[in-house]
Amino acid sequence: MTLMLASRKWGCGLAALLLAACATPPAEKPLSCPVCAVCSSCSPVSSAPIDAAPPLEIPPPDAAPTPEPRGKLVRTSWLNLPNWGREDVAPALAAFVQSCTVLASRPEWREVCAEAARVQAQGAPAATFFTDRFEPFKVVNRDESDSGTITGYYEPLLHGSRVRTAKYKYPLYAAPQDLITVDLGEVYPELKNRRLRGRLVGNKLVPYWDRGDIERGHELLRGLEIVWIDNPVEVFFLHIQGSGQVLLPDGSRIRIGYADQNGHPFRSVAGMLIRRGELRAEQTTLPGMKAWALRHPAKVSAYLDANPSYVFFKELPNELSGPIGTLGVPLAAERSLAVDARVIPLGVPVYLATTYPGSPQDLQRLMVAQDTGGAIFGGVRADFYWGFGDEAGTIAGRMKQAGRMWVLLPKGYNPNAGEAARPSTTVGCCSNKKESP
Repeated sequence: MTLMLASRKWGCGLAALLLAACATPPAEKPLSCPVCAVCSSCSPVSSAPIDAAPPLEIPPPDAAPTPEPRGKLVRTSWLNLPNWGREDVAPALAAFVQSCTVLASRPEWREVCAEAARVQAQGAPAATFFTDRFEPFKVVNRDESDSGTITGYYEPLLHGSRVRTAKYKYPLYAAPQDLITVDLGEVYPELKNRRLRGRLVGNKLVPYWDRGDIERGHELLRGLEIVWIDNPVEVFFLHIQGSGQVLLPDGSRIRIGYADQNGHPFRSVAGMLIRRGELRAEQTTLPGMKAWALRHPAKVSAYLDANPSYVFFKELPNELSGPIGTLGVPLAAERSLAVDARVIPLGVPVYLATTYPGSPQDLQRLMVAQDTGGAIFGGVRADFYWGFGDEAGTIAGRMKQAGRMWVLLPKGYNPNAGEAARPSTTVGCCSNKKESP
């Protein structure tokens, strides 16, 4: 459920929770946050219950600083898109038509979406549709650079059971009823789409249980088990990917998708393995980390528990063509991107220029922004969805390439005209891609 915050007087304990909501991964510069700016004396965020503290006066919304932009879109020419027109963009058109099941409800997208459906139905040239109806905008980072990092993700296959057995003993949990989500935009419009999560103890909102609490105290979420998995490392990586399929003993499969998260910041296990000398940086791919876990089973729990973030899941219809992304539509293999929705509107076509994993070979492709992720922060920063299964996972796990991006917007669409002129970034139920290793 969502708790609306009517009062602007908070204790430092709750302000610490708000600090967590404003936090970004250590390598990234934090967003401006009206709470962060006035709470330098607060205790660090912890999973301990919040004690009473003198009230802290939060500035009214009109005094709250505007979050620092993460990037921008700059109008450019089609000639600046490397090798535009050399690939078959029909698969991108199909992915965009999926986006239109959401976008078409908005006046600025209605005509473009209707024409996209006609072009697809008639088999007309898709490239002509994009050049006739759209204009390109170069994606620029906060520091005015136009290059960034492109990583990959996929939908894994796990092995599990509906009942706990000696083999299948690691649960995937549904979202608990006592997990409370606070929409910070209800208090500060500048913090739209930013939320904090916790649980009520009496009349206090305290941090929700962290990963270690949940892993050690199965009674905390008893009865919420969707399915039991045979491997704790596979469970952890499912938390990172955000969705997957589970093969049951009778040969049937179920599809699992992201439902919610416990509100704790994500801490990179890969980074910890590097800092403690367990792996070199080039070894911290998904296959490399899984191989390390097989060699050091006694160390696995300690490293996994050091990341307090925990993801809750829900069962999805098996007939879906792919996992559901933040936009609320199924993702298309090798055509869907996870992006920072504060820079790139969800649902729009994005031309990507990068290289294949571990290769200098160009990967220049029209994609569609349909997902987001906890590690996807900044203008030229994206996660390339490779699809389902081990082969896709191998490619995704090796992908960490430099790249550039261009957003295609309908002619006459001004991305700098304010919130009313831009598609919402919270149209879907969830983000398929949540974290990075």
